[in-house]
Amino acid sequence: MNSAVDSALETSLNSAEWHARIELRGQVAGAGFLVTPNTVLTCAHVVRDGDGPTVTFTELPGSPAVPARVVAHGGWSGAGTDLGDLAVLELDREMPIAPAALAPVDAAHGTSPRKLVVYGFPVGFDEGTLAEYRVTAPQLIKREWLQLEAWHPGGQALAPGFSGAAVTLADTGEVVGMVTAAAGSRDVRNGRMMPTQVMARYWPGLQSLVPTSDHAGADRARLRALVEKAARAGVDCDPARLYSAAADPFDPPPPEEGFDSLWSAALFVLCELDGPGAARTVSRFADRLEALLHTPAVEPSAPDWSPILVELGHSGAGDGLVRVEVSAYSEGRRHPVDSGTVEQHRLHAYVRDRIEAAFRYLTPGADELVAFALPRDWLDWPVDLWESAPDDATPLGCVYPLVVTDHARRKASTRHVLTRAWKRLDALPGARMHRVECGGPEEPGRLRMRMRRPDACLAGFGTAPAASRTRPHFDTSLTAPAPVIVWSRDGCDSGQEECAGADGCTGKAFLDALDACLSAVPPAELPRHILALREEADAEEDHWAHGIQLLWDDPRVFTDPHAVVAAHAGSPVSPVS
Repeated sequence: MNSAVDSALETSLNSAEWHARIELRGQVAGAGFLVTPNTVLTCAHVVRDGDGPTVTFTELPGSPAVPARVVAHGGWSGAGTDLGDLAVLELDREMPIAPAALAPVDAAHGTSPRKLVVYGFPVGFDEGTLAEYRVTAPQLIKREWLQLEAWHPGGQALAPGFSGAAVTLADTGEVVGMVTAAAGSRDVRNGRMMPTQVMARYWPGLQSLVPTSDHAGADRARLRALVEKAARAGVDCDPARLYSAAADPFDPPPPEEGFDSLWSAALFVLCELDGPGAARTVSRFADRLEALLHTPAVEPSAPDWSPILVELGHSGAGDGLVRVEVSAYSEGRRHPVDSGTVEQHRLHAYVRDRIEAAFRYLTPGADELVAFALPRDWLDWPVDLWESAPDDATPLGCVYPLVVTDHARRKASTRHVLTRAWKRLDALPGARMHRVECGGPEEPGRLRMRMRRPDACLAGFGTAPAASRTRPHFDTSLTAPAPVIVWSRDGCDSGQEECAGADGCTGKAFLDALDACLSAVPPAELPRHILALREEADAEEDHWAHGIQLLWDDPRVFTDPHAVVAAHAGSPVSPVS
């Protein structure tokens, strides 16, 4: 078992905050367990002797008792052998803790006995105590109970105070049932539990919380641990988009009303999906959530970019020469740094030195941004991989926020349209992405219409711009104009209709991960966010963000593009010595 799975299981086993103690009139009446943020399950006989039960979560020391009311029951009639000994309690407020995780049906027994753990509150143990048991046989008694017997002959006996306690798997911490009765004698260490499938018969709300058996215990534990971590960290993302990015083509779509939380999306994955593809979807959902957790938190205020603009162009004096202009922007003013025509083999060093010189013009402490304005046929140049200093091989894109933009989009009419689009984007909490699959059937004209919608922000490509089938779509995104375009230089090189983003397509995998990571990132923050992804990719050989290219174009950051164009018009055409 790898370390990630070990960590997930440890988190699952240690997350015992959902264990509940039920009290009536200030006295301990039994146990229970939290199954939704405001729902606790217990035995009907635990709450029969009084109204207004309260619930205490003993693993949250110092937390006050929470008032509750009985909102459903299984029809229990009052005798020890009567059926339906289940009560559903609704708390007067939601609890900020992870609910209990349920195991698949029949998980309590197997070819060899499975150790089960019960957390109850017998006399003398108001803080709670543990007992170890196992199921005697898979045979249901009166179609209602499974018999429990002690794991060790001298172990803790079931007694009053254990009623309503969750029975959990010792190795995963998942709930398989609820204690309803003890033997009635300290000399006989056995009892009965109501398994979850019987509980669901009395309270249908439990059915959507029981996972299918198509998911391995380690996968379930990992997903729950990640969701719990995300909930505690306050991660903001669209659960429906996260699910859609992970789902197989034949998986059911998310509910029309969406998911109200990451918890409900994770439960949908665990409880509604079955068959051979279910495990793959769980794994992908967990991978995307983990990628989202590993991205840096977005600061609440947008950066006040102070850019360094590097304009590269065809020199007109030969294929081996490149026209270069470097400028710095500070407090709305442009400061020319240098310009010239450079032999291509000297281009990296020339640009690197001029970027270093440009920092002298920036306001100290300002948010630096390195932007390359390139001819359209050079937009895929890996400028982010150029070395940052003569004595430092760290790529430029791992040192500074770095973007590219299209030289042709610097004309006044395009800047006007883009400025209007960015004013709308300022109000968006995240970067909504329109996917352009490597073999997608969408016509370029329809893509242009989508990019002109008020909420249009980002066009994501699974292929590089040179791919023949998607090149018209890329050109359309540039001229629409899309404010942001992201692609992978290492994406799918097929671009053919028969690929169409099928499983195993590197372009689809890139877009899936990109959508999960960027859905909660404001558009103005994207350069800094892509910087963090490039740093991760530089450190991890198999990271999905290798070769990521960001075209990010906010005209308000460059206040006088015409001055820059004019400066280029007078640039020398002879090589710089």
